[in-house]
Formats: sequence, structure tokens, C-alpha cells
Amino acid sequence: MPRPSPSSPDHPTDRLIGNSPAICTLRAKIRYLASFDTVGNPYVPTVLLHGETGTGKGLVARIIHDSGPRAHSPFITVNCAAIPETLLEAELFGFEAGAFTDAKQAKPGLFEAASGGTLFLDEIEALPLALQSKLLRAIEEKVVRHLGAVADRPVDVKLIAATSAELRGHVQERRFRADPLASSPRRQPLAGSRSRWRCWPSS
Repeated sequence: MPRPSPSSPDHPTDRLIGNSPAICTLRAKIRYLASFDTVGNPYVPTVLLHGETGTGKGLVARIIHDSGPRAHSPFITVNCAAIPETLLEAELFGFEAGAFTDAKQAKPGLFEAASGGTLFLDEIEALPLALQSKLLRAIEEKVVRHLGAVADRPVDVKLIAATSAELRGHVQERRFRADPLASSPRRQPLAGSRSRWRCWPSS
């Protein structure tokens, strides 16, 4: 089934209700991102959605996914605050048999499960510092390494992250890395004054 063109009346961005300047700008930004989101492209931008709870960050993430060539590939959502820190690394990056006590057999992580599609990391501010460096490597180098493994595995994933926290403050408190995920100055209204989005090149 062909993906609708940006001018189609049933384009995914039509799920955004309203015709305010902020909503129209958001539709245009999503279509712009979709115009150069090609599978296998190492420079597909990562997107950070920022806004209070209830401002529709999950909806916007899904629309971004559905608007591009990855629409028929996996869209996997992870709430970083809902998974215990001790399990989050294994969930995201996978593990080899014997990597820890209950690892009876190898299991791919969610980055691999989302390969060719989109991984949506909600409440990204809850990601432990130790995992932020692995996340940055996955973004920049498009590889992950299982717990207990010695070799990297290639992944082709569009990453969308979301937060209700002000990450600049987390950086000052040394709770979040001072990398583009936290400090990118490119910010535009998302859906009113309480929400914003950022995007940056993945390398």
C-alpha cells in the first residue's frame, strides 16, 4: 500500500487538529523531516520533543514515523522511567547468553527490533548517565553492542526522544550529558507555548 504524499488529504499530519499558526508550522516541519528521511541514510536527524505531560508528544512521534518511508516498519515505544535501571540496558541494547544470571539465551534489544523503523524513547531524562554514552554511540555510529558481546551490530533506526524536563538544567546538575540531545539550540513551537521540538544531524 503506497504511503500518502504530503499533499494528500489523508496525510498523517492531518491527525493534528486545528489550523493555528503553531499547528500549521508543525505540520510543515514534519513533512520537511519526512522529505529526507531515507532508510539506510546515516544522517537522518534525531528528534527531541519537549513539552508538559498531555501535550501530545507521543502522537507527534507517531505522526513523524508515519509520514516517512519507515511508516510500514516497526514503531517501538519505550518509557525510560518505567523500566528498572538494572534492566534498561539489556532491553535497549540486547544481551548474549550468560551475560547475567538469568540470560539463558541471547536476545536482541529494542534498537535491533526497531531496525528499519523508529524507536521512540519517552521520558529520556530518566536514562542513566552510563547508558547515555551508549545511546550517543548508537545515534552517531549506527551500531549497538549486546551485553556480554565483543562485536558491534549495525542498526538503522530513526530515534525520537521526548521529555517534560528541561535538560539544560539536568546537564548543569550532571544528570545528563552535555551533548546535542540536551543542548541543541534549534527549537520551534510544537503545539503552543508549553511544547517545543528540536532536531539535529545524527553525526
